[in-house]
Amino acid sequence: MPRPRKPASPFRYFKSSPEVIRLVVLMYVRFPLSLRNVEDLLFERGIDVCHETVRLWWNRFGPLFAADIRRQRVSRMRGFRHWKWHLDEVYVKINGETHYLWRAVDQEGEVLESFVTKSRDKAAALAFMKKALKRHGSPEAITTDGLRSYGAAMTELGNSNKREVGRWANNRVENSHLPFRRRERAMLRFRRMKTLQKFASVHANVHNHFNLDRHLVDRQTYKTLRSAALAEWQILVA
Repeated sequence: MPRPRKPASPFRYFKSSPEVIRLVVLMYVRFPLSLRNVEDLLFERGIDVCHETVRLWWNRFGPLFAADIRRQRVSRMRGFRHWKWHLDEVYVKINGETHYLWRAVDQEGEVLESFVTKSRDKAAALAFMKKALKRHGSPEAITTDGLRSYGAAMTELGNSNKREVGRWANNRVENSHLPFRRRERAMLRFRRMKTLQKFASVHANVHNHFNLDRHLVDRQTYKTLRSAALAEWQILVA
């Protein structure tokens, strides 16, 4: 019986080490830095990398790392039914045209799904919710704002009884927009809808991975969790 072939390493065609590539992707996606900021910070560490190489690496490896993180989280959380989701949409300008980034966040602040559309009607809300429900399963309650598109979409899906609407009930997802907004300003906005969708998905999963709720735990616990998160990051796509 032939032995199963080991999957080829995604780093096999690159001269730089996987550790450097992971560091570059981490710095660019997680922190509000420009391509040239990352280049200068790496140069101070003795790593000579062009800013175009930073762009290439995050485009090539960012989705791979994000998919690995998301796969692990979905497998752990899919059977958890005491979920409360918060849904909201935020407008993003692309070449002067308004687009909408729909985001689903759970009660712990984890970004579950990001979805970009040109409109925020029933069809857009329905496509977004179908994608989130298919990947993560059904929650116990879904909190939204007063946008009628949510009500129409949830009525068609048959889960309108799970909807909750309140004046301050959706603050969890409103606050979760802030890291993305800071990152958007550093990138001087987006130029294509495809790039927005790609970066929003990668940024959400990297943010989830390092979202350790430092304000809820003591310093020693936070340091332990941070070390564990970094160790897990360093073996992604190993």
